[in-house]
Amino acid sequence: MTKLENPVLMAVIGAAQGLRGEVRVRAYTGDPLALGDYGNLHSLDGRVFEILEIREAKNVAIVRFRGVNDRNAAEALNGLELYIDRDALPDEELDEDEFYYADLEGLDVHDAEGNHYGAVTGIYDFGAGDLLELKGPGKRPVLIPFSEAAVLEIDLEGGKILVDPIAAGLKDDEEKPYGGGKVRPKKDE
Repeated sequence: MTKLENPVLMAVIGAAQGLRGEVRVRAYTGDPLALGDYGNLHSLDGRVFEILEIREAKNVAIVRFRGVNDRNAAEALNGLELYIDRDALPDEELDEDEFYYADLEGLDVHDAEGNHYGAVTGIYDFGAGDLLELKGPGKRPVLIPFSEAAVLEIDLEGGKILVDPIAAGLKDDEEKPYGGGKVRPKKDE
């Protein structure tokens, strides 16, 4: 039983596949077959999972883990989240403008004027682009786009993110056309 210092979600086990203990796994890696490149996977309850075989299916990986030898054992794993420790992720492969989501969580978000908008508490992708969730003391969570227009600078060492509050939707633009978004009356009225 191993407790991870800084767990990073890598995959979620789905339904059993066949009778030999294989499971369908939704991997959060660029290449689903790369899931086996990070070593053993861990569940938050302390179990360790060693990948014996992995192959690609339509949009999942089919995995056989050591000790999971039949369909009943495979079905018992349905919905289990699998993690690795953050230290197992290779930093040298990242480009200058690439980041692991796990490294962004907890960073404080400020604008150029020094206004504080909270800290990053989550990163989501609902299909239209990545979103950062910000939560500040006494504030409701807010989602901002994780785009070059909204996020101007990321300082991992300093623990902060610089944003454009207008592009991020945190402030209204005082110079909106047509009176700040109000409906213009028709000329006939």
